[in-house]
Amino acid sequence: MSPATATTARAPATVPRALLIAEVWAEFGADVAPLSNGLGQPLARTVKLLLDPLVLRPVLNPRFAAGPVRGEHVDELRATLREAGPRLAATAAWFTQLKRARRAARITEGNPQDRYFQRCYELASTLGPPGADAPRVAAEVVDEIREAAGELTVEALRRFVTDPAQAAALRAELTAAWAARAATDQGAEVPADPPELAALLDQLASGPDRALLAALLAQGLGSRDAASLAAPGAALDCGLTRRERVVAPELGERASKRNLPPPFDRSVFERLFAGFTATFHRSTMPGLPALVRQEIHRSAAPWQLADEAGRLAMVLGRRASAGLDPERTAGTDAAGTDAAVRLAARWRREPFVHRALRLPRPAGAGVLEVRQAYLRRLWVRLHGRELRGEPLAAEVLWDLLDGVLRSVIMDQRDRLRAVLDRAAVSGGPADPPTGPATDSPADSPSGEERRP
Repeated sequence: MSPATATTARAPATVPRALLIAEVWAEFGADVAPLSNGLGQPLARTVKLLLDPLVLRPVLNPRFAAGPVRGEHVDELRATLREAGPRLAATAAWFTQLKRARRAARITEGNPQDRYFQRCYELASTLGPPGADAPRVAAEVVDEIREAAGELTVEALRRFVTDPAQAAALRAELTAAWAARAATDQGAEVPADPPELAALLDQLASGPDRALLAALLAQGLGSRDAASLAAPGAALDCGLTRRERVVAPELGERASKRNLPPPFDRSVFERLFAGFTATFHRSTMPGLPALVRQEIHRSAAPWQLADEAGRLAMVLGRRASAGLDPERTAGTDAAGTDAAVRLAARWRREPFVHRALRLPRPAGAGVLEVRQAYLRRLWVRLHGRELRGEPLAAEVLWDLLDGVLRSVIMDQRDRLRAVLDRAAVSGGPADPPTGPATDSPADSPSGEERRP
């Protein structure tokens, strides 16, 4: 065996992406300290806001997508990061400048990393490291960002939807949008699942066939499948509403982050409220009038989502989560597609699931409504992507479906612990949890809640 052959044979098939990033990041040292945590590794927001969208760009470079990186792409990923090193160092220096300008302007609202990271990268790309005029540039940028975000606040939203001149027109538009939906739904037939759907679900974890995905999108399967939600109790069974039938939302003017209703029961105000309080991409969102009107028409669309890719993702999640029903997960195997088997197996591996199954049904019911919790959170993440204008690439579909379940498992585990703690204190049987299983602050469109 030649030396080259031996080296190839010893090369690992895959390397964790996080490990590769951490190795190269350590080479940058103190130059990127403002973008690093106490261990000298990149902050989560550094990866989310800088490395992924601006350096590695996994949507355009799927070989750099989250998870393991194939051996033949390891050196290319390292080289890409090293090439961006000087720009990232300049980004870190600009971030320090903008934080000083922020303090001087006595701005306390919002997270400076969320607001400034990407703008600092832009400054680093166009101007290089901060120069003699850096304090002036930083002050101007901070003022500009403050002004741009000033319109998209909860109070501004409340003023807009409660303005008598605006509210009447918005309610009329909401009524008209839902009347058009009713006309479209009338007589709509629910399509049978095409064989391509099962084929796609079998491929998701290993990498979907782009042609297959494109074919399902072209068929409008997500939009057509949404017709099934018009049947009495269908959306209720999915956990998307508390009503037997889906009805048009109110315009609304109040919301509580800790007590948001299921997605289809949220007012237009509540839907946007969650986005204002959780998302950091306000600069990419349109002004209030356009934003509110977009949400009105989104509420009347299939799956109450605007993009066909998101609607198809709901169909995929609905089918893949079929094995999360407690009666099915209690069995020895989960029939169905590869995606469904994987999700059901992840759920069954959790020790708390077996403890919950042994509880009296009234006590364990809220904890075991995992499929409803799953579909609620999947919708919330897809809605958040639409608010932020984030495309849903084929490469992230499985990470999305699997990540939603991981997030739900964490919440359900905490929920069961609370049930058992109450039982231990009272000395009696476990009391049932109150309220829907996952109506929590984590049900926000940011898509980043409890991400492992």
